[in-house]
Amino acid sequence: MSKYRIEIKWAIIFALATLLWMVFEKSMGWHDVLIEKHAIYTNFFAIIAVAVYVLALLDKRKVDYDGKMSWKQGFISGIILSVIIAVISPLTQYITSTLITPEYFTNIINFVVDSGKMDQEAAESYFNLKSYILQSLFGALTMGIVTSAIVAFFVKKQ
Repeated sequence: MSKYRIEIKWAIIFALATLLWMVFEKSMGWHDVLIEKHAIYTNFFAIIAVAVYVLALLDKRKVDYDGKMSWKQGFISGIILSVIIAVISPLTQYITSTLITPEYFTNIINFVVDSGKMDQEAAESYFNLKSYILQSLFGALTMGIVTSAIVAFFVKKQ
């Protein structure tokens, strides 16, 4: 376990950043009065996500590899980080959906149905806790691995 302490630390930081971002989104009204803006503005979290990966791999390079790290070492560390984030993601999604913004699913369902983007049944099957937990889990793995490959390229140092 101590072999992966840096990845665990940064996965927890990522989860906390995600929860803080959800509080920010809610406070900006993107989960209710400005819900039509949510699909656009939520993408800005990618900046924070990439920053966390950069800091995590720089930390890994400094602490575990004495300032030198190959692309492969960085990529493997990033994959481990992504897996841990994915494992934590159902909890962060649950906290988001039940504590931070419990009315989000109702609001987004009403918005997409009222705007004619989806019918009621399709909206209800897509916008729910189970669906979002699966999306966050697979999204964390997919985007995390891609991000790891790119970030590892830039933080490698021989």
